[in-house]
Amino acid sequence: VQLQASGGGLVQAGGSLKLSCVASGRDFNSSAMGWFRQVKGKEREFVAAVSWTGANTEYADSVKGRFTIYRDNSKSAVYLQMNNLNAEDTAVYYCAVDPARKYVVTLTTPYWGKGTQVTVSS
Repeated sequence: VQLQASGGGLVQAGGSLKLSCVASGRDFNSSAMGWFRQVKGKEREFVAAVSWTGANTEYADSVKGRFTIYRDNSKSAVYLQMNNLNAEDTAVYYCAVDPARKYVVTLTTPYWGKGTQVTVSS
């Protein structure tokens, strides 16, 4: 099983980035998918999750109205569109899949991507 994340980079405050994550090695189309982020020295935190059909989404309060998560089950992929970025969004972003759940992703899931760095300059 592999989750390959991409799309991170350096962007100015107020800018946008789109993260992508493609899953392979197993069918996750019946599982919730999501994104987390981690700043060095801090705990990994939840960012957003999308249900197995894509119809339901959840967001951390800090990103509501700025980030959009969606998935394409035909491509086994999940995306995170990030708009109006600020310095507090700087972190390594990880995609995750939770095969035990259809609507949420928890930190206990064993399936994680390697992470992609997002750096927002102010």
